[in-house]
Amino acid sequence: MVNAPMDSRLTRLESREDFLELRARAQSRWQNLWEGGQTVVSVGIGSSSIAKGALTVLDTCRAELGNVATIREVSGNGAFWMEPWIEVRRPGEPPVVYGQIEPTDVVAVFNGECDDLAVGVRGDTPLGNIPSLNEHPFFKDQLQVISRNAGVIEPDSIEDAIARGAYDGYFKVLFELSAEEAIAEVTAANVRGRGGGGFPAGIKWESGRKARVTERYVVCNSHEGEPNVYKDRHLHECDPHRILEGILIACIVCGAERGYNYIGGEYPLAIRRFRQAVADAERLGLIGKNVLGTGKNVAFRVRTGGGAYICGEASAMMFSIMGVRGQPRTKPPRSVEEGLWKRPTIANNTETLANIPDIIVNGGEWFAGLGTESSKGTKLMTVQGPLARHGVVEVEMGMTLRQLLDNVFGGMAEGYTFKGVQTGGVSAGPLTDQHLDIPVDFDSLGDVGGMLGSGGWVIFDESVNVVDFARYLTAFNRYESCSKCVPCRLGNPALVEILDRIRFGRGTMDDLTLIQRTSKHIIELSLCGLGQVAPVPLLGMMEHFPDEFAHAVKYGTVAAPPLSLAAD
Repeated sequence: MVNAPMDSRLTRLESREDFLELRARAQSRWQNLWEGGQTVVSVGIGSSSIAKGALTVLDTCRAELGNVATIREVSGNGAFWMEPWIEVRRPGEPPVVYGQIEPTDVVAVFNGECDDLAVGVRGDTPLGNIPSLNEHPFFKDQLQVISRNAGVIEPDSIEDAIARGAYDGYFKVLFELSAEEAIAEVTAANVRGRGGGGFPAGIKWESGRKARVTERYVVCNSHEGEPNVYKDRHLHECDPHRILEGILIACIVCGAERGYNYIGGEYPLAIRRFRQAVADAERLGLIGKNVLGTGKNVAFRVRTGGGAYICGEASAMMFSIMGVRGQPRTKPPRSVEEGLWKRPTIANNTETLANIPDIIVNGGEWFAGLGTESSKGTKLMTVQGPLARHGVVEVEMGMTLRQLLDNVFGGMAEGYTFKGVQTGGVSAGPLTDQHLDIPVDFDSLGDVGGMLGSGGWVIFDESVNVVDFARYLTAFNRYESCSKCVPCRLGNPALVEILDRIRFGRGTMDDLTLIQRTSKHIIELSLCGLGQVAPVPLLGMMEHFPDEFAHAVKYGTVAAPPLSLAAD
């Protein structure tokens, strides 16, 4: 028995009553799914799990179990370490998640014969010897707000999303709140930009709304290009309607009649699922003219990037959306004064906008009650390196880096010894063990040369030569530079050349001084944020690991003797 969604029979909503009726039907359908007498099998399908064979597991479930169970294609749940996974909800029992599934395990798992593959019960109560998933170290310390639908709803089903609260915030700004009241809630929440800049969204929205020039635009910046940052991809794959709703709320509140989402072209599944969400919302009349009979109009466009990291910078992104080469420009004017087609444009990160629906529904005071004094709410985090577990997590602001790495991600994998963690993607310096008890928020890490950035962490162990690692980070910025300004265009290649000279044993101690001087010029004279932070990872490596740089000057890093065996 294959689940037969009602999406194909949904028709355009003409009024608030139509929406309320649809929401009631969707909630009833959702309740029947989980409280009815059928067995429900959900398979987590995301970019990560597909690479591990999850589509084959899904096909096996449909072929072997399609006549006896409802088969659902959901998203990944952030726990990439246990993929491929399936969830089985048997009549009268809570759903049980089974991890690291092979296609040959499907029937045995369905029949309850593989409890050794059970990771946990989705719920607070254990089932026999199977513990609650909430007690697993990976999930225990998380506070899932914007990621609560991950692995739960079918991303392609707008009814699933509505049953779980999608468009409730949109409904509220259409019928219950004025623009001033909605912005007041966002301002009270003090939600800061989750793309790395940390600028308060409420201030940006108020500035855009007050702009005298019309028409106005809202842009969601979903272009991730840094190594080890994939939180926005995860959000698009697991809950695209949440992102879309945040953009639509911003459009209504700021008086913009067109919204854009700019997604990295490297994310085919995220793009497909988000386009489906837009198409379904348009079919229901949530996008278009006279939305729900309010007289308000909102058009929407999806744009994809071509892989240029620089297009994650707001002004470069807007040029790319307009179909020209993505290069940053000087400011002022700010984008809220002159952005797309020289019109006021409000640009926010994906994660920032994903928080907006809950802020509107629950109030800014609720959101401000989470996190720290200056960093409110939760934050999505990703990790790369030799840790026991990998994936996307959502934790409350203020958790220490040690708690995050040791508790949530399980500490170093067997056989590896922690050496450092690269923070802020390619925009900040590394931290060592002495810094791990610092709270993870927008401000605390900066005091020791680190940076929260987009929340991506790269862990490196004792086998990693920091000179080579610094060269990789510097070369990344060199290749991704748009070459518009001289300091970045010439300075970053110069840094790579100096590092290569050192790595091949042809450097001198004067080269370390030259790196400092060249970096100073790049940071102080570059046009945009890429150049202004490009040398920071290198400078941080030199600060925290000076002996390795001195050793590299003397011996190089290519076929060099270990530092412990080298003479002073």
